[in-house]
Amino acid sequence: MTSVALLAPPLTPFSSSLSHHHHHHHHHSLSPLQFHPQNPRLRILYSSNRSQSLKTTEMDSRPEYQPGIFDDLFLNLFRSRMVQEVGWDSEKPGYNGLIEVANRLMIRRSNSETKEAAVRILRSLFPPFLLELYRMLISPIQGGKLAAMMVARVTALSCQWLMGHCAVNSVDLPDGSSLRSGVFVERCKYLEESKCVGICINTCKLPTQTFFRDYMGVPLLMEPNFSDYSCQFKFGVLPPPAEDDSALKEPCLEICPNASRRRGREFTSNAADVLQCPKA
Repeated sequence: MTSVALLAPPLTPFSSSLSHHHHHHHHHSLSPLQFHPQNPRLRILYSSNRSQSLKTTEMDSRPEYQPGIFDDLFLNLFRSRMVQEVGWDSEKPGYNGLIEVANRLMIRRSNSETKEAAVRILRSLFPPFLLELYRMLISPIQGGKLAAMMVARVTALSCQWLMGHCAVNSVDLPDGSSLRSGVFVERCKYLEESKCVGICINTCKLPTQTFFRDYMGVPLLMEPNFSDYSCQFKFGVLPPPAEDDSALKEPCLEICPNASRRRGREFTSNAADVLQCPKA
């Protein structure tokens, strides 16, 4: 489930810059702020550091996201809402426990039930009037472009605890223009830790697309890449019909625990069926 982990606090265009100035001289672990477009010094500092660290650790070039002070708050809020929906909590602390709860969200539910449950969880993160006001007042401005840019910025700032490093980028809109309403996730932690295409599709991609379109009035297409675990969010772009969405045709990952659990020790004659992700 994604990105929206806390659109609530910064939903005004001002508050992200307010929080930015407020914390400017604080501890540098507030790394979501390093992607703030008005903070070039931090961005340069950050990127040069990272390229050095990548040279020294070529074996594992995965960029490690350093959690900031709000990240535990976000994670605990998100997890508590998931636990309310699932009716079960993992004994594991932190992120590992969150992944176990996400797994439980898929068990004994059809894909559409999982998706509906995930949308309810996303809705529960916000006061209802806030979503309503955003959809009525912000989304119609400039044909939806302002709303798309705002949610992209807030997503990039507030959701790195869930997905790892991400940054706002430009995407092409259906009208032929391009807009800084994209968010590029370098290597999604949620997919990498869950190791499951079905969890990605049914607890994150489809419900998040639905949530933004139906409850915030912002179209969203999410394009996960299952070979390098990156993901491109495109706010302002409607997803294609399900039968044309290539992400929904992906086979399960080799390392998927849900598939390997059912796969057993040996390949059976219907190995292809067994290997298909449970999302199918």
